[in-house]
Formats: sequence, structure tokens, C-alpha cells
Amino acid sequence: MAYPKVNDLQAFVAVARDRSFTKAAARLGITPSALSHAMRGLEERLGVRLLVRTTRNVAPTEAGERFMLSIAPLFDQLAAEIEALGVLRDKPAGTIRITCTDDAIEMSVRPRLAAFLENYPDITLEFYIDYGFTNVVEERFDAGIRLGEAISKDMIATRIGPDWRLIVVGAPKYFERNPMPQTPHDLTRFACINIRHRASGALYAWEFEKDGQAFTVKVEGQLVFNSMPHVINAAVDGIGLAYVTEDLAAPYLADGRLKMILSDWCPYFSGYHLYYPNRRQASPAFSAFVEALRYRGTA
Repeated sequence: MAYPKVNDLQAFVAVARDRSFTKAAARLGITPSALSHAMRGLEERLGVRLLVRTTRNVAPTEAGERFMLSIAPLFDQLAAEIEALGVLRDKPAGTIRITCTDDAIEMSVRPRLAAFLENYPDITLEFYIDYGFTNVVEERFDAGIRLGEAISKDMIATRIGPDWRLIVVGAPKYFERNPMPQTPHDLTRFACINIRHRASGALYAWEFEKDGQAFTVKVEGQLVFNSMPHVINAAVDGIGLAYVTEDLAAPYLADGRLKMILSDWCPYFSGYHLYYPNRRQASPAFSAFVEALRYRGTA
């Protein structure tokens, strides 16, 4: 039997994990057609069918799953050893992939980004904007950013920002046409701009608290987004009321384009945290990134 090429084995692991030629090809830097051709060649050399292909997806066969579970840890170990060689470099190097939201970048990453990139010219940061609570292990990200209360207990979490809150805002021209809500329960009678974190998930219910009692209000309106900047823009345009991050709304509040209401009812949330799987040895590049983002104010 002709032994397969190492590159083909690595490519097979990527396809089996991603269950997609398109995703695996993008990760490997080749075309999906070239990857599919390589997998057919690998199966021919091994004399075993490793993948089941349909018009929409691909999945490992029973033999393919067994093979993937056997060889994948070897490539993971090889990648870890290559990363470990970074300690021998003058400066850390490598690519770090992060999943997070727009507001997480604006509030916790952007203020430190320029200095970090200048200090570590051999490190590349790749940010993937996603409000759907991506599984960093399954999607093979190095880390994610979420509120502290939303992080799984089996993850390591490093605080990277202070507590913050969401506030209700509206444009002055909106209030010229509508009265001012007096309590959060009044919001059900107003046009509101909703946010949905996942395509298959429910609309986010606005959270409030008064005298130690927490509750949510489900609002209605003609607009739904999954990204906070667009919600703010719609509020500025006078389309409706919005429940937005206070820090992101601050410039609009300062120049009068937005007005904050129901402030006494808006609670604070645990700040953003960088979270990542427990690993035996983090790369020097990743360790440098964690230290650069670590929040050193009052927790």
C-alpha cells in the first residue's frame, strides 16, 4: 500500500472536523475542488472510503471517524510543539483567532489594539464578529470574548473590562412625536428596535431592575438587527427606541443625537472576559495577547 502524504492527512483532519470542503479549504488556503480531489486520492491510496459526500455537506464514515480520532491528536501535538518554538524567537509570533461581538471590540480591544500590534509586529490577530455564542473548541478559535456570566465553567476566563450596562435611548425627534415612557413596562406601547443574537434564537428581552427586583420586557418594532452599531444608527435616525451599550451610545448622548431614558431601571452587567480552553501550554503569542487585554482596574 502506498503511504499517504502528510499534507493529505492534515487536509483530511480539517475536512472531518469542519464537515465542509469550503471551510476546510479556506483554513488550508486551497480551493474546495483541489481539496476534494486530494481526498479522493487519499481514499484510493488507503483503499477505504473516509468521507460521505452530499450536495450540501460532507461527513466522515465510520472508518473515517475512527481514523480522524487516531491521527488528529498527532497534528494537534505537532502544532503545539511548533508554537512552543516561539519561546526561542526574539519576539512572539503567530496568528490568534478570536470570536466576539462589535461592542466587545469597541469597548475592550480597540483601545489597546494599536499598541499591541506595534509591540508585537510578528503576531496577526483575526477577529470574527458573531453574536451567536460560538463554541471556540468546535470552531477552532483560540479564544472568545463574552460577558463573565455567560462563560462556561470549563473555560479559563480573564477579565478584560469593567462592569457596564445597557440603556434605553431615543432620538429627540422621536420624542417630538411620542411621549416619554415612565416605566419599562410602558415600552410595549412604543416602536422599539430589537436585536436577535442567533438566526434561530428568540429576540433579546430587555433586562431591567428596580429595588432588587429583576425583570425583562419583550418589546416590539419593525426592525431587528444582530449587531449593536446598526441598532444605534436606527435609534439616531428616529425610527424607534433602542436598548444599547452605554459606552457605545456615549458620543451620541454627548452631542444630543440621542437621549437616555429609564436610567434608574438599567442594571450593570459583569464586564467582558477573554475565555479559552484549558491548555497545557499556551503559545508565547497568545500569552502576550492575554496580558495585553487583562483588566487592571477595580473588578
